[in-house]
Amino acid sequence: MWRIWLLFDPRRILVAMSVFLFALAILIHFIVLSTDRFNWLDGPAAGRMTAAQSASLPASKP
Repeated sequence: MWRIWLLFDPRRILVAMSVFLFALAILIHFIVLSTDRFNWLDGPAAGRMTAAQSASLPASKP
């Protein structure tokens, strides 16, 4: 196993692995947030609530 580390620089490998895993975690979180079921920020009914709020208002009397 020690011969592998003679071929690769451990600092570069650890930095590259950390950057890759962070980017992968951000990507997975954005994919999950884009779904309706797993969006923990807006909630599952956020799209339906905005449609209900934008329904036409009753006609005002002049």
